[in-house]
Amino acid sequence: MPAITVENVLALPRVSTPDPVSARPRPVVSVTTAPKGFEGEGFPVRRAFAGVDLRTLDPFIHMDQMGEVEYAPGEPKGTPWHPHRGFETVTYIIDGEFVHNDSHGGGGVIRDGDTQWMTAGSGLLHIETPPEHLVVSGGLFHGFQLWVNLPRADKFAAPRYQDIRGGQVALLSSPDGGSLLRVIAGELDGHAGPGNTYTPITMIHATISPGASLTLPWRKDFNALAYTLAGKGSVGTKGRPVELGQLAVFGEGDSITVTADAKQDPRHPTMDVLFLGGKPIREPVVAYGPFVMNTKAEVVQAFEDYQAGRLGTIPAAHAAVQGEAS
Repeated sequence: MPAITVENVLALPRVSTPDPVSARPRPVVSVTTAPKGFEGEGFPVRRAFAGVDLRTLDPFIHMDQMGEVEYAPGEPKGTPWHPHRGFETVTYIIDGEFVHNDSHGGGGVIRDGDTQWMTAGSGLLHIETPPEHLVVSGGLFHGFQLWVNLPRADKFAAPRYQDIRGGQVALLSSPDGGSLLRVIAGELDGHAGPGNTYTPITMIHATISPGASLTLPWRKDFNALAYTLAGKGSVGTKGRPVELGQLAVFGEGDSITVTADAKQDPRHPTMDVLFLGGKPIREPVVAYGPFVMNTKAEVVQAFEDYQAGRLGTIPAAHAAVQGEAS
């Protein structure tokens, strides 16, 4: 799991330890296991938010862990052209490569710690595919895609694309050097990530060494989620067990704690966790397929606009690649 790493974690800025007297640890409200499925043209995913109340997730809507899968030559898959409106997609690649193109002119190749941040806003068409050389060779593929809701006032914002290189993320260390933190968006303890968001959120990829415990200060007005990307450990001060593919939801408080087990699987020698927090929008959500709106009528209108070609057209260079997906 390469993403972005450093030789000497202790040389990085260190996150301060929350005051044990004044900071109130967030309790673990639930731990759920992501069911497995398939997306796009058939690549394997884990549905990270399945079975969790949307009000608890707010402002997040949906998340798939893509892979981890070792493709044989000819096996790598992506998605065909499809529409979106009303939210943002955040695609983070840990291993492998993905190519993005959209009808608004955004696009690029992301690999090994890169992020593509697409604001669908008023609507567009896009496609995500493995590059041709990866289809020929096969190889390891692992990442995730997160959907972040937009508030009513920004539902029809102009589409935009952010190409965030892995080297742009803020790299931090836990006080004891046992954890490497990659701040992709939002901020942690005064250190800001490069992602520019409409909805206030924090997104962090943490690698926790075996036996290490990580306690992070967390904004009171944000929710708090921790999804285990690899390895196993426990969450909360009471040590509730978690492992690959499980999502922990925390309650109210000032800090969150995750601890890696001292013994890890040789295939995943560290515990990797995606931390998510966001300021709840607290507006009605009607999500259907590729559209996330406030009312059913707005979803119906989005389908009509898509069918009428008002969400954009496939660029001529990609006209041979057709299809729809959610």
